[in-house]
Amino acid sequence: MSTTSRTIAASPERVWEVLSDGWLYPLFVVGASRMRDVDEAWPAVGSMLHHSVGTWPLLIDDTTEVLEMEERRRLLLLARGWPAGQAHVDISLRPEGDSTVVTITEDATAGPGTLVPKPLRDVQLHARNVETLRRLAFVVEGRTK
Repeated sequence: MSTTSRTIAASPERVWEVLSDGWLYPLFVVGASRMRDVDEAWPAVGSMLHHSVGTWPLLIDDTTEVLEMEERRRLLLLARGWPAGQAHVDISLRPEGDSTVVTITEDATAGPGTLVPKPLRDVQLHARNVETLRRLAFVVEGRTK
């Protein structure tokens, strides 16, 4: 599993406000190009984001489902992007003074991504999640100014 962390200059409540608004995911998740729908119960367990990944006109419509949730602390997601595969994405929030350490732990769980050797897969996921957390920080910190 690839693990990536970043400190965001905002409280866990402020970070959670962004994570709990499914319509915002294409603003910070690398690869998500548009949101088609968000289940009304998001981010409750079993709820889904209905998104598209890729670059227009080569878009794939799929879903991301909440497997576990601890409000203002953690989301475990099953992210799908077939035919590329699927992954578990664990997002955790830890308060640190006036800031929040956000950690993403991710790994492929099915599909062609599991055929990539783990050391190479981890490097790719880490690079993607460095940028995802950078974008998340821009959204969260921009909303708290």
